[in-house]
Amino acid sequence: MMTIFEEAKKGLVLDGAMADELQRQGTDLNSKLWTAAALIDQEEKVYQAHLSYFKAGANIVITDTYQANIPAFVKAGYSQEQASEFIKKAVKIAKKARDDYEKKTGIHNYVAGTVGPYGAYLADGNEYRGDYELSKQEYLDFHLSRLKLILSEHPDIIAIETQPKLSEVEALLDWLAQNEPKIPVYVSFTLKNKTSISDGTLLAKVAQTINKYEQVLGVGVNCVAPTLVSPALEVLNKNTSKPLIVYPNQGSSYNPEIKEWEEVKESFDFSKLTKKWYEKGARIIGGCCTTGPNEISQISKTLNQLKERR
Repeated sequence: MMTIFEEAKKGLVLDGAMADELQRQGTDLNSKLWTAAALIDQEEKVYQAHLSYFKAGANIVITDTYQANIPAFVKAGYSQEQASEFIKKAVKIAKKARDDYEKKTGIHNYVAGTVGPYGAYLADGNEYRGDYELSKQEYLDFHLSRLKLILSEHPDIIAIETQPKLSEVEALLDWLAQNEPKIPVYVSFTLKNKTSISDGTLLAKVAQTINKYEQVLGVGVNCVAPTLVSPALEVLNKNTSKPLIVYPNQGSSYNPEIKEWEEVKESFDFSKLTKKWYEKGARIIGGCCTTGPNEISQISKTLNQLKERR
């Protein structure tokens, strides 16, 4: 049986948006907790969202912990103990969906425990700007309560995703290298333009920095417009030998006031995009906000065909 590092080099499919699947089931996400609100009393909807992506062909689902952090739950009126249980519950739900799907199909998949940026906690769209600066210790003070809870439930991977700042990612990777060196990690950034992440740091520098972390199985970009993906892959390919990750949105803009994305005006063929991105070095491919099981199914079918030809 291949390790996940070996599988990542051949090709893996990520899931799509949690928010869209929850909204499709009738969940109101207009709060600072966003998708994490479903962990309070709508866990069945979270489970069904994960299951829908496994059925669509995803090899990895991402836990509903992107916006789930202790300070946000406490601000919303819950105790630290309750907040801790919500975060642990998110990993348990994803693992149950994975295990239930494996029992029915024999297909073994993975759960990635996601750690969103400090900018997501600000709930003002800052994960797409990076307009904040904390010290390394301040980043750890914010992140470790959630990260340790996620780790306690033993996900297969840690996903440090939708990150606008390299310094924040370095703080997390340094801690993981010292304290949890055996768990695989992937890292994914948002973009300001074709060559820079959201806070202006050059994407080439980002890739070169991530190279030194052995437990990182892949690096890439997410929640960016599909049109930015190919140029980003070209930069990444020149600066790292790690598997490249892409999971874009559909090119719409996020409105932090109402916690919703603008209506998608352009339709993208994710089968064609997957082929194009695979040829440019992408090996872990999925969708982010505004994508759903339909896009993941397109990606899965195409990626499997490409893997068979190699």
